[in-house]
Amino acid sequence: MRSIGVLIHRWFGLASAVFLFIAGLTGAIISWDHELDEWLNPQLYKAKTQDVDFAAIDALSLANKFEADNPQLMVSFMPLNIEAEHSLMMTVMPRPVPETGKAAAVDFNQVAIDPATSEVQANRMWGEISLTRENILPFLYKLHYSMHIPDGFGLELGILFMGIIAIVWTIDSFIALWISFPKAKSWKKSLRFRWKQGGYKLNFDLHRSGGVWLWGFVLILAVTSISMNLNNEVMRPVLSVFSELTPTPFDERTPTPLDEPINAELSREQILPIARQQADKLGISDPAGGIFYASHYDVYGVGFYKPENDHGDGGLGNPWLYFDGKSGDYLGGKIPGQGTAGDIFIQAQFPLHSGRILGLPGRIMVSIMGLMIAIFSVTGIIIWAKKRRARVSTRTNQALNMSSSLR
Repeated sequence: MRSIGVLIHRWFGLASAVFLFIAGLTGAIISWDHELDEWLNPQLYKAKTQDVDFAAIDALSLANKFEADNPQLMVSFMPLNIEAEHSLMMTVMPRPVPETGKAAAVDFNQVAIDPATSEVQANRMWGEISLTRENILPFLYKLHYSMHIPDGFGLELGILFMGIIAIVWTIDSFIALWISFPKAKSWKKSLRFRWKQGGYKLNFDLHRSGGVWLWGFVLILAVTSISMNLNNEVMRPVLSVFSELTPTPFDERTPTPLDEPINAELSREQILPIARQQADKLGISDPAGGIFYASHYDVYGVGFYKPENDHGDGGLGNPWLYFDGKSGDYLGGKIPGQGTAGDIFIQAQFPLHSGRILGLPGRIMVSIMGLMIAIFSVTGIIIWAKKRRARVSTRTNQALNMSSSLR
């Protein structure tokens, strides 16, 4: 039975090793994506004009002016507060062309606005396949979860592919743990590292014993990867067997095609007072910190957090409330720690995967785990290659001996 497990582990490992190696290394880096991106690209983050009272600037007015100057574009996400000495960084997307209803052609999806002058000081296409200074961090981020595999057949093929890799990884994690303990009496061998002997023995121990010591963390990353990439396809259907799940507006609405965005009938200024009133009813005391418009669903989302916690470090993240883009009706929300057991499990997936659930220590741990996953991939391939050479050598010797005996 164990031999079957070894065979499955070998082929599951070989099938996923390259992708997990890339995902591990990129994951170690993108745990610090915001900090690294700001360091590499001050033109995107640091305001050109510094002699200004940043606290007095109205971010909504800047967004409205940008849309007026660029009628083919709409702001899809923006923070509602501007950090001192920083630009206003916004995500944008094309509006539908009135004559066709199709999305306008644009060559960027992020803009940085100088708060003092309201001028665009920089822009970029987030996720573009490019290794330039301004694109390297978004490139690595998207590589991490999609390998930059193009969409096709109306599907996000890269996200689906990496979700399948995550399923293989999860199953293989259990098989790997099982075969790591071949004999009950010699279980200590599966926890040791032969540092002094080095070479192949240390390589083997790094792969087996390292995997055993870190197995729980590896499993968390594998399962949360399924949730991140196959939430609606796999995770929610499985969870619904064990717990009721509260549907979101994105579950209940059919999105329009990617090239057919919808213009919101209500403005951000109209949505925000409605959101504040709803937040008060729900006992949310933090200010509105960000707003997005999902144009393919006609849904606004308003996040409530203090300016210094815009990335949701610590716990299950920030609360978000959703509203209809036409009527302003409240459509539900994601309030950390509230809902069914299944809802809370879903809420925990990104904080667990990114390590942000534990704040800075969690992010450090995820970076270390990313490097270890890359090491497990490399050591696994080395073990396979050595054993394959041994098998080939054995078969060759057997063939030579048989040939000699027939002479």
